Amino acid sequence: MPASVHIDHLCRQPQHLVATARLIWDEFWSDGQGLTEAFLAEHLRGTSPDRVPLSLIAHREGRLVGTVNLIDNDDARRTHLHPWLAAMVVVPNWRGRGVGTRLVNALARDAARLGFRELFLGTDGPGFYTRLGAQVHERVNEQFSILRLPLTESAP
Repeated sequence: MPASVHIDHLCRQPQHLVATARLIWDEFWSDGQGLTEAFLAEHLRGTSPDRVPLSLIAHREGRLVGTVNLIDNDDARRTHLHPWLAAMVVVPNWRGRGVGTRLVNALARDAARLGFRELFLGTDGPGFYTRLGAQVHERVNEQFSILRLPLTESAP
């Protein structure tokens, strides 16, 4: 991946707030079932590097290329699991270049810094995350699993 891709906290790069909300909405909510772009933008506006929720972005030459978020919970049926890695998205033409790996590793370091020992996430594509050390925690159905990503003080 080009070294000129930078990972930073969204709150330190507020010019990317609207684009980040749009990227997440396009990937997960554009079917009209659920959250709005405006709701996502307002939620992202309240993120901080010092607590949950926390939002990271990848950007290059003033353009957003990806995002990942740390939230308290992403599943109302599994409130005992927290925190969660959520809304990890890389702009399509940047996929396969290591941006997602860098975002997940940076989020893991931040979560460990905040004192967490593990992260949870839900996915229909576990292969990417298992290559980064995640393990299947629960197989919800044939297409969807809850994964657990153990953290260490020196997370990758």
